[in-house]
Amino acid sequence: MLTGKQKRTLRGIGQLLDPVIFVGKEGVSEASVTTTNEALRRRELIKVRVLNTAPDVTDGIAKQLADATGGDVAGRVGHTFLLYRPNPELRERIELPPGKE
Repeated sequence: MLTGKQKRTLRGIGQLLDPVIFVGKEGVSEASVTTTNEALRRRELIKVRVLNTAPDVTDGIAKQLADATGGDVAGRVGHTFLLYRPNPELRERIELPPGKE
């Protein structure tokens, strides 16, 4: 679970990112979960865009993808949200402020 300060840090980093996952009319499917897991394996923070054809609202899709991938939603604006999952194997990791123990 991310603290408010950690989410704020991630949102600042996420402003510069382009969406790498697009969720459309199929919603959260096996393929979208697999693609999201692969993207989170390569980098810790990704931007996901929910298209107008998606069957669910952005908050619902964000929660489904976060639950399915073991990630956390760092923020949402409109039809776009940031998904974060730490990966200790990456060479360049995101440095977050300390969280609550």
